[in-house]
Amino acid sequence: MSSNLSFGCNTAGFAGQPLDAVLTAIADCGYRGVALTLDTHHCNPFTADPAALTRLRQLVETLHLRVSIETSAPRLLHPDRDHYPTLVSNEGRQIRLELLRRAVDIARALGAECVNFWSGAAENGTTEHQAWDWLVTGCLQLTEHAKRRGVQLAFEPKAGMLVDDMAKFEVLKKHIASARFGLTLDVEHVLRQETAPFRQVYGKFANLIRNIHLTPAALARFQENELEFTKILRVLADNKYAGLIHVEPAAAAARSVREFCRAAAGPTAPRDRP
Repeated sequence: MSSNLSFGCNTAGFAGQPLDAVLTAIADCGYRGVALTLDTHHCNPFTADPAALTRLRQLVETLHLRVSIETSAPRLLHPDRDHYPTLVSNEGRQIRLELLRRAVDIARALGAECVNFWSGAAENGTTEHQAWDWLVTGCLQLTEHAKRRGVQLAFEPKAGMLVDDMAKFEVLKKHIASARFGLTLDVEHVLRQETAPFRQVYGKFANLIRNIHLTPAALARFQENELEFTKILRVLADNKYAGLIHVEPAAAAARSVREFCRAAAGPTAPRDRP
């Protein structure tokens, strides 16, 4: 396969390690990008100051790493409830929106390619109509902020959430016409949740896709069936996908996962840092 696909590594698998060391390790493994999960000890969006962000940008530029911003740290906003509150929670929606606004500001400071986020799940007692109203309102406000900052958003449909498939993403997108509001495509989600073939799903949304995720479940699946993985990568290459493909391995597996992805992508895939 002739390919210029670029792989990035999510920092979530390096919890507890200093961010500078994490970024250096990711670059040393041969990744071309990093999905920076904003978390308590990794660029906390509520405490990161401009000087620290300037130093961080200098580091990623020195390491030749492209950057995207992830907002999925499960306990960042609440110590006892994962991913709470969300944009569709009965209470605390403004806290989530403020986190996302700050993520956009950090993306601007770091020159990041996109900010990834999702809807959350409606709580008991909340009607679907009310949850959708909250979600659309929050996404419109966030999109306006992203437009002012010149930052790209990448919304991710996730199983178990209000927007859990591509059809519901289409509904949401109809409310938000801005080109700043794009899509994160989770490969495993498409393979498990969508009825259409991956090539067809990708082709339908190609002009909106700004970010691609390969979850640990996807990697496990593809390590058992490398031919399937090669076919997925061929779809991306054939469509000239230029964004990052992010994996989320544990720190100890980062190098072996990178080698696996490199081999599947073919001999002309980007190799080590320039």
